[in-house]
Amino acid sequence: MLTIGAFARASRLSPKALRLYDELELLRPARVDPRSGYRYYAPEQLERARLVAWLRRLGMPLTGIREVCALGPADAAREIRAYWARVEADTAVRRDLAAFLVDHLLDEPRKDTTMLELRYCAHSDRGRVRPVNQDTAYAGARLLAVADGFGPAGAPASSAAVEALRFLDAEELPAGDVLNVLEDAVRGASEAVRDATEGSEDDGTTLTALLWTGSRLALVHIGDSRVYLLRDTALFRVTHDHTVVQSLIDEGRLTPEEATAHPQRSLLLKALGTAAPDLRLRDAAPGDRYLLCSDGLPAVLPDARIRRLLGAGSPDSAVRALVEAANEAGGPDNVSCVVADVVRADA
Repeated sequence: MLTIGAFARASRLSPKALRLYDELELLRPARVDPRSGYRYYAPEQLERARLVAWLRRLGMPLTGIREVCALGPADAAREIRAYWARVEADTAVRRDLAAFLVDHLLDEPRKDTTMLELRYCAHSDRGRVRPVNQDTAYAGARLLAVADGFGPAGAPASSAAVEALRFLDAEELPAGDVLNVLEDAVRGASEAVRDATEGSEDDGTTLTALLWTGSRLALVHIGDSRVYLLRDTALFRVTHDHTVVQSLIDEGRLTPEEATAHPQRSLLLKALGTAAPDLRLRDAAPGDRYLLCSDGLPAVLPDARIRRLLGAGSPDSAVRALVEAANEAGGPDNVSCVVADVVRADA
């Protein structure tokens, strides 16, 4: 048996940490002296103790460590991989915000600043199978939004979410404070959805929106609607799906090809009001074309087809072509598209 001091040195955990883990029933000593209260540990406990130490260095919370320690090696490895995927996703959001703040603080006013604006079009379609359209799409001079409702009250939920953001389309926004403004507006949208669904947990909506500041786009995203960027004929996916299937892809348990036929491909992990949305800022350049769409589009059209259709003609013709192609592919779901071009104001 090892004393707590000897065990601490061998496991690289402090005696204070070992006492805490004992109280939390995460790492109990093998024996406690009934008279002195001294803790003694068995040598075979070192492997678990080292695992706890490594997970703490990784930043995993104690509740997560307890779950990992209760699993077998294969399941524990998958859980650690999933945890780190969540950390990287969160870090990416904060990295984008940090980059914006650095640029904002160091950016000096320029006399030759090019004035940019958006040219846009939005359309929502019921599809060929669903009895009603639960999507809502909106496009304005400053606000672009798509919401995909679910449950019996899905249609009023998506409509309420977008309607709650529409005031942003008519207000001048301070570029340095736009994320805070958008975050406050999303909280209002969450309250509007709760009112529209009377607090039902079976009804709700996703929300994906871009807010134009005149030189940058602020993104809010929660759910499985998407934003794509077409730049110089290359298509980039801007958002990350908050779905069970995407989490399995992130963990390496599913390939993107397998995900298209997975029975839970539409099962959401997050929806508006259930968790914090992704918030970030993006620089815009003349010639950029953005697509916001509900999941009814990528469910039936591969990215290569989306790129071809998105790159043809005006925003209006691109929107019509995308919706028509989704319906020709069977139209199993509602499909909504918003297409917006970033152009010079004098173009």
